[in-house]
Amino acid sequence: MDNETLLREVQEKAGTWLDSKIDDETRERIQYLLKNDENELIESFYKNLEFGTGGLRGIMGVGTNRMNIYTVGMATQGLCNYLISCFQDIPQVKVAIAYDCRNNSQLFAKTTAGIFAANGIKAYLFDTLKPTPELSFAIRHFGCQSGVVITASHNPKEYNGYKVYWDDGGQIIAPHDKNIINEVNKISSINEIQFEGDPGLIETIGSSFDELYVDKLATLSLSLEAIQQQRDLKIVYTPIHGTGVKLVPMALKKFGFTRVINVPEQDEVNGDFPTVHSPNPEESAALAMAMQKAEEVGADLVMATDPDADRVGTAVRDDQGRLILLNGNQTGSLLYYYLIRKWSENGKLTGNQYAVKTIVTTELLADIARQYGVEIFDVLTGFKFIADIMQREEGRKEFIVGSEESYGYLAGDFVRDKDAVMSCALIAETSAWARTQGKTLYELLLDIYLEFGLYLEQLTFIVKKGKSGAEIIAGMMQDYRETPPADLAGSRVVLIHDYQSSQSLDTRTGKTSTIELPKSNVLQFITQDHTKVSIRPSGTEPKIKFYFSVKGSLEKREEYQKEKEILEQKIDRLKKELGI
Repeated sequence: MDNETLLREVQEKAGTWLDSKIDDETRERIQYLLKNDENELIESFYKNLEFGTGGLRGIMGVGTNRMNIYTVGMATQGLCNYLISCFQDIPQVKVAIAYDCRNNSQLFAKTTAGIFAANGIKAYLFDTLKPTPELSFAIRHFGCQSGVVITASHNPKEYNGYKVYWDDGGQIIAPHDKNIINEVNKISSINEIQFEGDPGLIETIGSSFDELYVDKLATLSLSLEAIQQQRDLKIVYTPIHGTGVKLVPMALKKFGFTRVINVPEQDEVNGDFPTVHSPNPEESAALAMAMQKAEEVGADLVMATDPDADRVGTAVRDDQGRLILLNGNQTGSLLYYYLIRKWSENGKLTGNQYAVKTIVTTELLADIARQYGVEIFDVLTGFKFIADIMQREEGRKEFIVGSEESYGYLAGDFVRDKDAVMSCALIAETSAWARTQGKTLYELLLDIYLEFGLYLEQLTFIVKKGKSGAEIIAGMMQDYRETPPADLAGSRVVLIHDYQSSQSLDTRTGKTSTIELPKSNVLQFITQDHTKVSIRPSGTEPKIKFYFSVKGSLEKREEYQKEKEILEQKIDRLKKELGI
């Protein structure tokens, strides 16, 4: 499509909005864009926001490609129509709604609740900002058919989002995601959104619900004696201006930890995230203030959660007493090892337990699970697929732990999404248990490497914004598919997994096999020496992501840094060969 044709189309879409029942502020902004800012007009209207990994996510502003009360309204009206058609035999369809600290989150949440009520659906609305996992817990607790949380997770401050959950407490997956979008696409006008309904159908969830949630988290503790012995463990925690500000310290206290130290500047709930460039605990800068506080007070453990408290970043002290950041795979490995080993020591393993990881997460997790006879499931990227396994195995097998490399973890089965509140408590418990063994978390991690092999993972991404960026990313994926590498870092590529075509190619035999997972735009190259390279466009951000995983051996703790450097050099070589 040429630019002139595209401009005419977006002008028509903008005109349709001007002819609709919109507020004066939105009307004035659209009129300004039509007259003064052609580029922003195109970016705001050239497409409709689509459901990615569970819902909407985008930059806030006016237009069909922006987060605002009208795009939220269309999504909610489409969701209402779908719920009503799916649950015709239920006397009262129910949903739960939560929201985070971002600008407009409360507005979007109240708008959503009003639309549900206008469609005859009962809405349980939290009275203040809450962690996303508490929303998942609420859906199951109240017996809801769906749920919505207003959040853009760890995205920059200009973003907001709308995540949809189903009756199991997990994010929506096929066929519901596509069916809901189909319902949304049937809405041709803003005027079709029912904004106002019976306020009696909106019930507020108050602070007492926090107690129910935290009490349930405490049932996951496996080492009460270790916590009692190490209850004075110094822990620095920061919510990075987000929803963990109350619940994480509350959960740590409930588990038995008495010395939780906050970062006052970051306890301020603020959607502008004034103390960080990005509120993403995957980025070292987001933990800088917490690590500084830890140095001041001599803390051994640092944890930071993202705005909706479903991801957690961790820092520990190394063998030189220096604070170092763990990546998501390392924290996940510690949790897997601790939880599965304690299940074994506590006599809870019967051969009927399982764990779950995503395809881009370290294979170390699979090694740990198999060592203890725990079945391991691999799923596509996104915690909704972990929740799907939990739903499928419910009543048949026991779930122990799930993990994804992007700092998301879960234990127990009463929440069906990654849970940083729970994770903070269990990471602290793992640290307490390690200390009773005379080890730090860092030393425990090295012990895991000594037993299972030294794994090193790294995530690299390229940002390409807007319409042109999306086209560049699509072209890169096409190039990798059409001309895959024959070898990587000196080792032959023996397996090529294309999750979009659901085909796996063994280059040694030329035979293909079917991948028994939903289709997804992901490519994986596996080499003879167990190197794994995964490539995929992000479902929530304008990025193409490259996941590198390499494996070496570790014979002695003292050799860790040397062996790690060798693996880092190997990853650098992989990047160059892939043109990154």
